[in-house]
Amino acid sequence: MANCKNRFILSPLCQAMGAALVLAGGAAAQQAENATTLPPVVIIERSPQPIAQIAGLGDAPLARTPVSAAVIDARQIDASAARRLADLMKFDASVSDAYNAVGYWDFATVRGYVLDNRFNYRREGLPINAETSIALDNKEQVEILKGTSGMQAGTSAPGGLVNYVVKRPTDAPLRSVRMDTNSTGDTLLGVDLGDRFGADKALGYRLNAAGESLNSATAATRGSRRLLALALDWRISRDTLLQVEGEYSRRSQPSVPGLSLLGTSLPTPDPKININSQPWSQPVVLEGATGTVNLEQRLNSDWRWTAQAGTQKLTSDDRAAFPFGCTSPTAWIGDRYCANGDFDLYDFSSNGEHRSTDAAQLQINGHISTGAVQHQVGAAWLSSNTRDRFGLGAYNYVGTENLYQLQALPPDLTASPQSANRTEHSNEISVYDDIAWTPRLSTWLGLRHTRLERSSAYPDGSDATSYAQSLSTPWAALTYQLTPEHMLYASWGKGVESQVVPNRPDQYTNPGQALSAITSRQAEFGIKAADHDLHWQLSYFSIVRPTTNLDACANLGITPCTGAYDGSDEHRGLEASAQWHGGPWSLQASASLMHARREGSVVDPSINGQVPTNVPDNILRAQADYRVTALPGLTVQARLSHEGARAVLPDGSVMLPAWNQLDSSLRYDAIVHGTLTTWTLGVDNLLDRRFFKESPNQYGHAYLFPAAPRQFRISVQASI
Repeated sequence: MANCKNRFILSPLCQAMGAALVLAGGAAAQQAENATTLPPVVIIERSPQPIAQIAGLGDAPLARTPVSAAVIDARQIDASAARRLADLMKFDASVSDAYNAVGYWDFATVRGYVLDNRFNYRREGLPINAETSIALDNKEQVEILKGTSGMQAGTSAPGGLVNYVVKRPTDAPLRSVRMDTNSTGDTLLGVDLGDRFGADKALGYRLNAAGESLNSATAATRGSRRLLALALDWRISRDTLLQVEGEYSRRSQPSVPGLSLLGTSLPTPDPKININSQPWSQPVVLEGATGTVNLEQRLNSDWRWTAQAGTQKLTSDDRAAFPFGCTSPTAWIGDRYCANGDFDLYDFSSNGEHRSTDAAQLQINGHISTGAVQHQVGAAWLSSNTRDRFGLGAYNYVGTENLYQLQALPPDLTASPQSANRTEHSNEISVYDDIAWTPRLSTWLGLRHTRLERSSAYPDGSDATSYAQSLSTPWAALTYQLTPEHMLYASWGKGVESQVVPNRPDQYTNPGQALSAITSRQAEFGIKAADHDLHWQLSYFSIVRPTTNLDACANLGITPCTGAYDGSDEHRGLEASAQWHGGPWSLQASASLMHARREGSVVDPSINGQVPTNVPDNILRAQADYRVTALPGLTVQARLSHEGARAVLPDGSVMLPAWNQLDSSLRYDAIVHGTLTTWTLGVDNLLDRRFFKESPNQYGHAYLFPAAPRQFRISVQASI
């Protein structure tokens, strides 16, 4: 435990620990005093079968739909003290890190593919841009769809989708206050309020507010964030519901660039090193306002329609002292550091970035009977507009640094166009039909047709490009109910996406240009089981996705290079997951075995047959909870994460070793002076292991991100 002994000024963690011990003692005394009138608190955390709206298949529970998805609810988010999407990777074996730096926005891979932050994220089912910090304090659940998502989202990378579902007004009054702190100095204070009022309690509200001082074990990473979110609803009648919600968030914190190879060797995974620690380094500032309006109308017992509109306005100041390659005595090396620890440092800044997304959607869902055949059908129209606007920025070489002897270098803020402005408009029409031929046999058919109009140009109007394209993404599935609890399924579908050539006119002949959309394909087979105490799933998938020459051109230093498609990434794998509740025990686990290969490259044939970078060959997540029967209210939890070896370089010549991390926590639910309180003491990376968690490759450069060291955390939540 953190050393609080003989300190004149206690750290926030020590203060909180002291307060927790005092109040816990008071709680125990209070329980003893009221033993005859107040029964012990026993909370059994069993949720109904989850429903993921991101699946796009109505209200059917996931256990009865032919898709793979994970749902992480607010209870799991709070218990793990998660603050961002990167903190949720520990819950599912199909998901892992893709470039998750302290102080920056999140990147995720699903089934080995990096999700596109511009197209693979949803909020309340509507498209958003995830090139920002997305707070979890006001989220009821985070849904992760696995696999191609052409039927659900039109253009998107094939790994899957992430959908954020916001907290809504509660039927019962809610008054909750939460305080968290940890051994690095993070301190959070948050409130969650909800109630209903008016005639027949027709009006409801949910207010979430949070403020947090930020810090990490890495040097020079102090920052702050804040969130204010309000959700309202009006039950106009028994059949009509109007919902309005919005949130504002701001996060300011210096980012931490990744380390890299030293020649052909892995450096020591030191989590305290921050290359972005120059005297002129500034924090990354991410600010956003997002909101939706939703009107739901039930027509009768079989039919309902929904109208939605959403908007998102983002501003950001993206800046860092950024490492990229090194200048050796004989040549410039563009994908790693020099063997002695030298690397080239650049003054990067892009202030005043503006991104906006506006979307509107109409949906209708219902039931049709045609003789003995039953149909659950749905149709939707979605229109969205996105605009990304950038001004002048800087990306200037300022000198050579050494990983072991960081020194101050002079800044260079000479401005030039760094990013092309982008505009996109899309109209999408989708339909699906769940056809129950017998009580056991069903077929599922879906189709989305998308019309795209995209354009890009630098702020001065140069290098203007545009194109329009229409495309259709079909999906089909078959399910067979072996027993009321066991279901076999098979599915096939297409996905579409487009890539943008990096804004590097020094290397590419078409910098900043959006390439035409291309099609990926997926087949999946599986079995699902769900009863009262045990849920499990086993599935096999195969995805083939066309890919570009962008990384190959960067890795080989090809200049000039015209960004284009070149070969494919082929991922095949087995996934298994299970959740079991029995007596005081609650167990859950998931595993993924991956066979991923790069094929068909003409630009760089040496990478054909190689494993794509940063894709582990196996992942295991496991969690065990035990409710201590001798002390009602006390729960002990342990969580294990394992990720297998992964490639650092495209040719597979350097591999990142497999790693394991063990986390643990104690949670105590008690009633203090009539108030339900939850106390949590957690330890992340309990064994204080040192390892690199991920090896992303960006713009042809290999980066390495070390795991955070052992960290203690404590939280207190009081609910009335």
